[in-house]
Amino acid sequence: MRNKNDEIHPSAKAQGILSPKGDKSKLWTALLILIMIAVGILIYLDSIVNSTFKDKQWSVASTVYARPLEIYEGLPLSLTDLREEMTMLGYQFVGNVNNPGEALIEQNKVTIFIPQFQFSDELAAAQKIKITLNNGFVSKLESKDNKALVRLQPLVIGGIYPSHNEDRLLVQLAETPVSLQAMLVAVEDKNFYGHFGISLRGIGRAMVTNIKDGGFSQGASTLTQQLIKNYYLTPERTLIRKAQEALMAVLLELHASKADILEGYMNEIYLGQDGPRAIHGFGLASQYYFKKNIMDLSLSQQALLVALVRGASYYNPWRNPERALKRRNLVLDIAVREKQLDADLAELAKQEPLKVGERSVSSGKRYPAYLDLVRRQLQNDYKAEDLSSDGLSIFTHFNPLIQQTAETSLVKMMASNKKSEPNANLQGAIIVTQPNTGAVTAIVGGSDTRYAGFNRAIDARRQIGSLMKPAVYLTALEKSEQYTLATLISDAAYEKKLDNGDTWAPKNYDLQDHGDVLLYRALARSYNQATARLGNDLGLDNILSTVKRLGVDSDIPALPAITLGAAELSPLEVAQMYQTISSGGFYTPLLAIRSVVDPRGEVLTSYPIDIEKRFSSSSIYTLRHALQAVTHEGSAKALQWLLPDFAVAGKTGTTNDLRDSWFAGFSDDMQAVVWLGRDDNKTTGLTGSSGALRVWADIFKARAQQPLQNFPPKNITLSWVDSESGIGSQDRCDNTIQLPFVSGTEPKEEIRCGTTDKVIDWFRNLTN
Repeated sequence: MRNKNDEIHPSAKAQGILSPKGDKSKLWTALLILIMIAVGILIYLDSIVNSTFKDKQWSVASTVYARPLEIYEGLPLSLTDLREEMTMLGYQFVGNVNNPGEALIEQNKVTIFIPQFQFSDELAAAQKIKITLNNGFVSKLESKDNKALVRLQPLVIGGIYPSHNEDRLLVQLAETPVSLQAMLVAVEDKNFYGHFGISLRGIGRAMVTNIKDGGFSQGASTLTQQLIKNYYLTPERTLIRKAQEALMAVLLELHASKADILEGYMNEIYLGQDGPRAIHGFGLASQYYFKKNIMDLSLSQQALLVALVRGASYYNPWRNPERALKRRNLVLDIAVREKQLDADLAELAKQEPLKVGERSVSSGKRYPAYLDLVRRQLQNDYKAEDLSSDGLSIFTHFNPLIQQTAETSLVKMMASNKKSEPNANLQGAIIVTQPNTGAVTAIVGGSDTRYAGFNRAIDARRQIGSLMKPAVYLTALEKSEQYTLATLISDAAYEKKLDNGDTWAPKNYDLQDHGDVLLYRALARSYNQATARLGNDLGLDNILSTVKRLGVDSDIPALPAITLGAAELSPLEVAQMYQTISSGGFYTPLLAIRSVVDPRGEVLTSYPIDIEKRFSSSSIYTLRHALQAVTHEGSAKALQWLLPDFAVAGKTGTTNDLRDSWFAGFSDDMQAVVWLGRDDNKTTGLTGSSGALRVWADIFKARAQQPLQNFPPKNITLSWVDSESGIGSQDRCDNTIQLPFVSGTEPKEEIRCGTTDKVIDWFRNLTN
């Protein structure tokens, strides 16, 4: 019988306190909530795994390629240049050529096994070719299908990476060697094809170890878990994160096949570091360490990549070759033990050296100035996030051999001049283009050619000095009835009153007045006084119009001093200006890019040559004749011994107090602009002739192949004139030169010389 005092308080009864029925209700409610949370988490994790992995949305960097070396019979090509190109491409020089990426040089005969490559217009299969070189030319080309033209794969010159700097080359499982797959599974997860995402035996083993160690020191990751960790999660080592990893691994196994999971793992895994760029996936690692496609790797090379999975830095084959070799051999032994590899094949592979290629300069630092131009030109058509995530292939006009020569020439000039105090901080920039196409083949942005900071070739705006003078004389030569190359213009002292009341009185470099001179000679010898007078007589607006038509878009103030180059332009703008002159009066925008191709090999954007005729053939021809005279008798006459028997045209440029040294010039197949100066704008002690011209000449001596051939248009007549007065003369007369004229503008008066002419003149006078 219940005691009266034992009665439950009504309020407590109402609230269910101390009621067994109430306790059960609350317990079931809490359990239901937990189940709902767990189901929600499960659904959330499942949606992440299912949607993201299904699309495999890796951010894949865009790869930037140089031009491919096209080989054909008759191609000017030295053995030295061919060897250098193949070395940059990572070819291994062997005694017998059996695999893609191998080459053999025997005197003047070269055998090359070219790897497969996806060009913008075709997927070129791997093929072996033989080349015979004679006297600097390809005299014979042999290939399996007897093609008249064969291309080497282009050099990778850099990439445009995601913000996290991960780079990878996606491969499908079918595009990877079966032996590589087998070794990877044997070493990293031998029960991969038998478990459902997690290994219960491994979890138990790890728990025992962690209990003994008193912490969380060992995990039990399967390949699936490793993929989940790398692809979705943070690297922290906590029980909650580990539980999440295991759960997501099971979910992934429900949605994806083992083949898909293994393929994902092979594309995701971290395998090295190239400066700021992280190397992910076996496809890119194959290129990075061996400069080969993954299907072309030997068994020993495949084993080395598998070895790197356990620690790419610890087993780095360049820094720790002995450690890497030991780990590679262990991979081979494990694969044999797990019956995934034939023991005899493994023993043969263990006898091989590591066979890694030479460690190249970080791709982000290799050609930073050129990559800068590529990025800027791509911005017109692509978003930055697309360029850094869509795995595009960007094919350019970059020529690695010309680039190498340009860099070497500039560095040599820097080294020889930095010994003197004024030039301790000398800098420079170079732009090299093709005259007829506007293709930019090389760019150097500073004396530190690998520095990815301030790009002087594009961003340094400096006064261009006498490089402006051709625009002044072209303006005059377009008025062919008024001005010819033989027109006398005054080089007497010149003064001009400015709007502010000051007087502008330019002087010649030699501080001498030269009286009346032929127009072409005033340009050839870079007379300031004659040019200033001529330019201001022609009208500054007319000069600026010519500059604009030559391709300079910058706003230049209409001041008298612009006739002598008191205008700030970048080397790239100067290159555009001279491009129109070198191409015969046709304006062609300078281009770095050929085409952009998606990962499937489809061309997204092509960048064809865009040509617009802006000047008459006759005016450009006569100007080019005068610019050739610059190299014969004018400020660039040093080219007569720097480039003997090789016709070129160009113009030196020097600014006040020798702050800037310029040279811009061209042959038939190449144009280059060179600038030397200091970032603080102090004197360099160099003229255009003593500084920039020497760098330019070094480049052209090594790389230009076609001398300038200035063929006259139909309306041009060549006539002999007296070199002092410009009056018509004869070839047998003393002090005479031949100049081109637009037909009908040649001198009417003629000087006669020689005995026969004197007799004729005596009879003529007698009859009069």
